[in-house]
Amino acid sequence: MKENDRYLKIVEWSDEDQCYIGTCPTLMLGGIHGDDEAEVYKELCQAVEEWIKIYKQDGEQLPAATVGKEYSGKFVVRVGPDLHKALVIGAMRHDKSLNEYCVHLLRENQAHYGKRAS
Repeated sequence: MKENDRYLKIVEWSDEDQCYIGTCPTLMLGGIHGDDEAEVYKELCQAVEEWIKIYKQDGEQLPAATVGKEYSGKFVVRVGPDLHKALVIGAMRHDKSLNEYCVHLLRENQAHYGKRAS
């Protein structure tokens, strides 16, 4: 496995930009764009390799790898008191626990915007 294979690379169509956008979260800012999905991915892989070289040349520690990472399924979110109250009320109205209600809202949001990562 090459070192750049340890980082998630995403290529997706942008309606706003009317082209494919390739990004590598946590490793590089910005992205690669173009009309050909395969070409964007190829250029993205090259850019990731270049970023890894830059990190090493600068003596910087590489960000944690994003491929193969295990997720616990649990995270903490801090919200303001007003949103907390609104979520609790929404949960009660739907006869769900706060956790169940928040998961429901997150799943609805994911379905609305499309499944971006698995």
